[in-house]
Parts: sequence; structure tokens; C-alpha cells
Amino acid sequence: MGFFEKLKNGLTKTRESIAEQVNNVFSVFVQVDEELFENLEEALIMADIGVETSEYIIETLRDAVKHKHITDGNVVKQELKNIISDILSEQSSEIDISGKPSVILVIGVNGVGKTTSIGKIASHYRAQGKKVLLGAADTFRAAAIDQLDIWAQRSGCDIIKHQENSDPAAVVFDACAAAKARGADILICDTAGRLHNKKNLMAELAKINRVIERELPDSPRETLLVLDAATGQNAVSQAKLFAEAADITGIILTKLDGTAKGGIVISIAKEQNLPVKFIGVGEGIDDLQEFNPDEFAKALFDEE
Repeated sequence: MGFFEKLKNGLTKTRESIAEQVNNVFSVFVQVDEELFENLEEALIMADIGVETSEYIIETLRDAVKHKHITDGNVVKQELKNIISDILSEQSSEIDISGKPSVILVIGVNGVGKTTSIGKIASHYRAQGKKVLLGAADTFRAAAIDQLDIWAQRSGCDIIKHQENSDPAAVVFDACAAAKARGADILICDTAGRLHNKKNLMAELAKINRVIERELPDSPRETLLVLDAATGQNAVSQAKLFAEAADITGIILTKLDGTAKGGIVISIAKEQNLPVKFIGVGEGIDDLQEFNPDEFAKALFDEE
């Protein structure tokens, strides 16, 4: 099964949630009027697209209908799809791995699938023939170091790790040195998943970033935030909090396959101005893939 098919299958619950709500509205309203827009807005909010984003989508739709003199419900529906597709395409979802070594720093609270995502991203790039090095800088949980070690073995990557509770910046320092010495293409660093104390998190990430800046000044760098799609609007709040603490360049959205709340992809893109870079639609090692906005919008509305 190709990734688009997996994506389509993985988005079944979200698609049902969004498409069903939207189709219900169109089946009831024959006329394109204010009541139609109000009901559509409600449908989008119910589908976890969030209030702010839903309002924006309907406002844009209203303008389009007015300026293009649209009276046909099917054309309105097409316009709606286009607006959502445009929101998702506004930011580049490309990962910058143009330099050597390129650095990917992964952040996020515990339990969202951070370490697993790193392992799958490592496998993704290994499959492309890249030399990947992992840095186990989440030193607060012994389990995180062990888990990353297992992923390193599984994906055939080297790993740099220290003892539990050692300084994360020291791990990153050694990882940067090893990436240069071993000619790695990509260095992926795990970090501790703490949000309850934002000040500590900010200080720690700032320290890690200073180390990377000093050791690999010319390397392109991505800071990716891992979010669990199943937590819905809570994931949007997390994105907001982390964006205040770190310079995030993109989102990794996990567990999309088990949830009807995939609409949050749209609100994250719109409200946080953050591109989704990877999405997970299954348990398998190759079920985390680079995000393609067009394919996502297509799978969301089940276009053949």
C-alpha cells in the first residue's frame, strides 16, 4: 500500500468527522445564504478545526461566494476545500537537510511519541541512503535513552548517549563532534519533554542551541515539535506554549490514524503559523512520512 492509501485510511475517522458534518449541512440547505455559512462554521468547529480557524475559513468562503456570484452548493463545497488546501500550503513543509551535517532537534512533552518519531525519521532518512546520527539528550528519563538506543539499532544508526541525569547540552556537544568526525549527513537530537516549568525548558533549549551554533555554525537546523493528534485542541495549546519557549520550525503530528481530531492540522497551520513536516498514520516503521499538504487535503475530502 502506498503512503497516500495509508494516509487516506489513516484519515478515515477525521474525514468522516469533517466530511460528514459538512455534507450534512449541504444536504439540508438548498440555498447559499447566511444560514448555510453559520451551519458550516459550526460543522467545522465540531470537526476540531477550532473556533478562530473556522471563523477565518467561513469569512474567506463568504467573500469568495460573493465575488464569484456562486449559487451552487457543490461549487461552494469546492471553494471550501480550496481554502483549506491553501491554509495547509501556506508554509513550506520541506525539511531543510541541505547541509552536512543537518541538525534536527526534536521537542515535545512525554507520551506524544517523541522517541518513536525520532526512530522513524532516522529510518526514513536511512532508507534514502543518508548517514544518520542520534543524540540522546533527553537525559531525565533512563527509558528515553534506552528506547532511543533500540531505535538506533533497529534503523542502523550510531547513537551518542551519556548517563541518566547528565547535562543534555554535554550530550549535544559530543553528538556535534561525532557528527563532524564521522561525516554524518543528519544529526537528530532528542530533548527532555518537560513543559510544566517553561523557564527551565527555555534555558535548556537555549543552552543546547548555543552549543549547536558554536560547534556546527553552518549547519541547517530544524526544531520540530511532536504533537499527538488524538489530544485535539489541547495539541494546539501545546504548540502555542512551546512556540513561546523555542524557535519551532515545524510540527511532527503523530497518531493521526486513531483519531477523528485530524482537523487540528488546519488550526495549527493557521493559528500558530507552523508547517506540519511529518505525519504518523500507523504503527509501522515507515508510517511516519513527510507531510504533503495537497495529498492531505485530497485524502481529507476523499477525492479520487
